[in-house]
Parts: sequence; C-alpha cells; structure tokens
Amino acid sequence: MTQRRIDWPDLLFGLFLICVAAGAFAATARLSGGTAADMGPGYMPRAIAFGLLGFGLFFAGRGLVRPFAGIAQVQARPILGIAASVAVFALLVEDAGLALAAFAAIVIAALASRESRLVEVLLFGIAVSAGAVLLFVKALALPVPIWPW
Repeated sequence: MTQRRIDWPDLLFGLFLICVAAGAFAATARLSGGTAADMGPGYMPRAIAFGLLGFGLFFAGRGLVRPFAGIAQVQARPILGIAASVAVFALLVEDAGLALAAFAAIVIAALASRESRLVEVLLFGIAVSAGAVLLFVKALALPVPIWPW
C-alpha cells in the first residue's frame, strides 16, 4: 500500500482559507484602515483576514509537506450531544433562568461522551452554573434572570 504524498484535506482547507482572506481583503479595499489607536471601519476585517491568511498558509504548507494521515470516522453522538446542549440552553435561558439553563446544558453535553460520570457531571454543572451567575449577573450586571421565579 502506497502512502499519498500530499495531505489533500489540509491543502484544500488551507487554500479555502486563503481564498476567504483574499475575498475579505477585496471587500474592504475601499474602507480606511486607520491605526491601532484610531481604528477605521476596515481595521478589524483586515486584521481577521490577516489571521485567516496566516492559518491558510500554515495548513496549505503542512498539506504539501506531510503525507496524508487519514481522517477519523465521524461520530454522531458528540455532535448531537453538543448541538442538543446548545439548543436546550437557548430555549431555557429566558424562561427557566441562567442557573437552570447552564446546569441543563452541562448535563446534556455530558451525554456526548461515554466517559462521563454522573457525580462529576452534577458537581461540574453546579460549579459552572454558579460561575455563570456570578460572572454575568453579578459582576457584569447583565439583565438575565437567574431563576424561573
């Protein structure tokens, strides 16, 4: 069995990022960039485009240098678990409050892994919920309900 000399997924991903960066540069060509102290409307889009260009060059170069390593088979459980976790948080945060929504999101996200242990998940959920309430409601004073009542 011969090994492919080019890692096509990395090379194509790198070229895609380079094209996106080129498109961003073209779209912001008429906007003034300004300086870091006096940013114009084109400053941040160009800064992000430079980051994309850097990553694109990295991946394209890596795709040309290293041989193809293979891609692991996609597992549905982690994708569905995380998607369900985000959806539950979005649906619960206004009606059930931040504490319960964050706790429910952590518990549902734990279903994405077979290695999760119930006691650890519950303790971590309580800690993340408390941290979210302290950060967003108390420290940042965002108008988010903590509890449903």
